[in-house]
Amino acid sequence: MEKKKNTPKLRFPEFTGEWEEKKLGEIAEKVNSGKTPLGGESVYVDKGILFIRSQNVFDNKLSLENATFITEETNSTMENSIVKSKDILLNITGASLGRSCVVPENFIVGNVNQHVCIIRLNKDNEPYFFQPIFASEKGQNLFKSLQVGGGREGLNFQSIRGITLYQPPLSEQTKIATFLTAVDEKLTQLKKKKTLLEQYKKGVMQKLFSQEFRFKDDNNQDFPDWQEKTLGEISNRVITKNKENNLNVLTISAQNGLVSQLEFFNKSVSAKDVTGYYLLDRNDFAYNKSYSNGYPMGAIKRLTRYEKGVVSTLYICFRNKTCFDNSFAEQYFETGLQNNELEKVAQEGARNHGLLNIGVSDFFKIELTIPSLPEQQKIATFLSAIDEKINQCSAQIEKMEAWKKGLLQQMFC
Repeated sequence: MEKKKNTPKLRFPEFTGEWEEKKLGEIAEKVNSGKTPLGGESVYVDKGILFIRSQNVFDNKLSLENATFITEETNSTMENSIVKSKDILLNITGASLGRSCVVPENFIVGNVNQHVCIIRLNKDNEPYFFQPIFASEKGQNLFKSLQVGGGREGLNFQSIRGITLYQPPLSEQTKIATFLTAVDEKLTQLKKKKTLLEQYKKGVMQKLFSQEFRFKDDNNQDFPDWQEKTLGEISNRVITKNKENNLNVLTISAQNGLVSQLEFFNKSVSAKDVTGYYLLDRNDFAYNKSYSNGYPMGAIKRLTRYEKGVVSTLYICFRNKTCFDNSFAEQYFETGLQNNELEKVAQEGARNHGLLNIGVSDFFKIELTIPSLPEQQKIATFLSAIDEKINQCSAQIEKMEAWKKGLLQQMFC
C-alpha cells in the first residue's frame, strides 16, 4: 500500500490523517538568542540567576555542570534573553552547533548568551516532540547545511525560522513525546548504572592496590607480603620482527586498547612496508610513550582482540613471565601506578613530537609492587567481573541508542 503524503512510516494506530507542513517561524512565539552581559565575565557571580552558555546544552539536557550565574540587576538588563520552562535551547555557533535541549518544567529563571538560541513554541505545540527532530541525524545534517559564512558564523535566525517541519495534532505530538521521554529515561538509568559501576570499580581498585583491602587464600589464610620487582624481572621484551608480513597494524586507543588501525581510523596510517614492525601475540603488552588524556606518562595496553598484530617500533613491547598474571597486569597498568616510576626515568623537558623521552633500558628498570601469583589472580578475577557488568551496560546502551535512532527515522516525516 502506498504511503500517504506527509505521514510517518511508524505511527500509533489511533492516529490517522496527514501531518501539516509548517515553517518553524509559524509555530514559534520566539526565535532569538541572548547576549553576553555588559562587563563580560567580570559580572559572573557564585550564586544568583543561572546564565546558560553553549556548554550547558549537552546530551539533550540542560546541564548545570560548570554553571555560571549573574545578579538580578544584570538580569534586568537582559530581558530579551530570559529563558522559560519548556523553551527549546539550540546552540547556533562553534563546535557544539546543533546541540539542543528542552528546559525542564521545574525551571525557575535564567538567561542565555548569544551562542544559544531560544525557540519558544506556541501553546498548540509540544517542545518534547520537536526537540528529538532537531537531535536526530536528519536534524543535525540540516543545521550543518544552514550554516552561513562557510560554517564560521553559525546559524542565523532567518534560516532557523525557515526550517520546514511536519506538525501532527497536539494529542499525537504529546503521545510521541511521552514515549520518547520514557526511552530517554531508560537510557539515562543505564548510563547512571554504568557510571556507578565505574566509580565503584575505581574505589575498589584504590583499596586493593594500596593493600587497604586484601583477599585471603583458599584456606582463609593471609597471602604473602607484596614484593617490589622491576618490570624486567617479571617480563621479557618483545622485539620479534614481522617477517611473516602480518598486515594487522595496531594502534593504542585509550578506550579500546590495542586495536586495528583499519577499525580505529577506517584506514591504515602505517608505512607501506611493515615487515620491520614488531610482531605481537595475544596477551603481549605494548607501551606508547605518547602522553594523552588520562595517560600523562603514556599508555600500556594488552593485546586481547586478535591472535596476532604488528606495531611500530616506537612502541616498547613485552611479554609477561608466568609470575605476572596478564589480567592482573592489565588492571595494574590501568590504575597508573607505574606513572611515578616512569616520571623518574623520563628526561625532564625532553618531549619529541608529543613523545616522552624514556629509554628502553630505563623502562624495564621501573619498579612495580605486586602480590603473589594466587593473589594476583584473585584480584584480577574480581575486577574482571566488574568489567563484565560495565561492558554489559555499554552494550545495552549502544543497542538502545541504535534502536532509538531507528525509531526517530520512522516516527517523523
